[in-house]
Amino acid sequence: MRITDLSQPIRTGMQVYPGDPEVTVTTVATVAHDGYQVASLHAGSHTGTHLDAPLHSILGGDSVDGIDLARLVGAARIVQCGSPDPHAVISWEAVADQLQDLAGIAMVLFRTGWSEHFGSPRYLEHPVLAVEVAEALLAAGITVVGVDTLNPDSTLRNGGNLPFHTAFLGAGGVIVENLTNLAAVDWERPLVSVLPLALAGADGAPVRAVAIDQRGGSF
Repeated sequence: MRITDLSQPIRTGMQVYPGDPEVTVTTVATVAHDGYQVASLHAGSHTGTHLDAPLHSILGGDSVDGIDLARLVGAARIVQCGSPDPHAVISWEAVADQLQDLAGIAMVLFRTGWSEHFGSPRYLEHPVLAVEVAEALLAAGITVVGVDTLNPDSTLRNGGNLPFHTAFLGAGGVIVENLTNLAAVDWERPLVSVLPLALAGADGAPVRAVAIDQRGGSF
């Protein structure tokens, strides 16, 4: 059994959504001085690779601790989006051929390759998913979507409007953002876990996203 990490490491000064709390990880006790080591962590609920609960943009939506964990571990379909241009809109027509026969699929993850730009200004210029993608996935029974970008909606050109979030979270779905290393998942039907921290009443939480290759093993 092989496990592939799909998570951005959490570290001081890492890139966050514009306006979100900055991340600091500070050592406050050391083995040499105190006999043990402890760090202080300051970060927002949408730090690094994280899950957006419906509460993130839907009034009265479920919080992180209200999501059935069984939804967050299951077979995934990874959609190859090629090499989209900055701010490109990925339509349903462009990906529909990869999203046929979703029986038994728990989540769909979109690989744009944009995670290569994480930490740079270019990362904010990521491609986006058309709202029709959200609607088609929901119609197919998919309620967990992941992207290797900061946002399935535009970050720099949204004008306060997040149509993918509104459609998907509004229907009770959840969104995982800032995935990375999707290119390393080179086998069919990976088992993927996107379990969040159990932050009571929170609108989102970091996840340790992993893909598991069960070929020749068990889980």
